[in-house]
Amino acid sequence: IVMKSKIFALILIVSLTAASCGNRNQKASGEETAATAEATEQTLTDSTAMNSSQTPDPANLPEEPIYEIHTTEGTITIMLYADTPLHRDNFAKLVSQHFYDSVLFHRVIYNFMIQTGDPLTKNPANEAAFGTGGPGYTIPAEFVPGHTHKKGAVAAARMGDTANPRKESSGSQFYIVHNAEICSHLDGEYTVFGETLDGFDVLDRIAAVRTDANDRPLKEVRIISITPVI
Repeated sequence: IVMKSKIFALILIVSLTAASCGNRNQKASGEETAATAEATEQTLTDSTAMNSSQTPDPANLPEEPIYEIHTTEGTITIMLYADTPLHRDNFAKLVSQHFYDSVLFHRVIYNFMIQTGDPLTKNPANEAAFGTGGPGYTIPAEFVPGHTHKKGAVAAARMGDTANPRKESSGSQFYIVHNAEICSHLDGEYTVFGETLDGFDVLDRIAAVRTDANDRPLKEVRIISITPVI
């Protein structure tokens, strides 16, 4: 879970996973066809247009709101926890602003996690800076003993301990746990503020995409939109 190698230290903490992940991440034999790229772009355009008027007031959401994360690989349904209100309310605010529409899953490690939420990934010109973006603020940590890094857990990314001794969370970047055993040592280090209810097959599918040496998917996997289930 890093916000670029220099900014975000989690991958260093879990470097033991790098070897196992490196062997499976083979270079793609070819690029997506123009037809596939056009279809993906059209899907994003259609979905954005369909949801452009859906800006529910976060204050009207239930105490533990449920969201559907619509991705190019399918839909993941998550629930946010009531006892991590700062993270819950921030996520609700960003969703209401369509902040996450079209962001990439910019870091994916099989058997570990899938990470997204960087607004810089909306523009390919920012590729060198992928993983460093956000809304310009951090969120105080909200560690709750009962919220562990189980499979499907939704947790906030953050800068490393040296630059961030209070373990404050990124204002927008988050990850979804793929393997609970490998992520268990992160409990109490990164704020877990939600969990997956449905779409574990989509989580598995995204986690299995081929990646490069920087754990970046070789094909674009995007969040099309995030919508509340009301």
